[in-house]
Amino acid sequence: MRFHDLRHTHATQLLAGGVHPKIASERLSHSKIGITLDLYSHVMPGIQAHAAAQIDDMISRAVVDRSDGKG
Repeated sequence: MRFHDLRHTHATQLLAGGVHPKIASERLSHSKIGITLDLYSHVMPGIQAHAAAQIDDMISRAVVDRSDGKG
């Protein structure tokens, strides 16, 4: 196994495990986060669905807070 293979495996595991791409990019010493995302975004297939779920949750909480007189 080559060192590059270990590096690729490390990056894949970080991103597949939910580590923020900026952190992975820094660990890989990529000059820009775009490099990391271009190379490894395929291991984060649920990222759009996750973002949509987070937004839905935030909106739901805001509606509840507003109806409770907190907002």
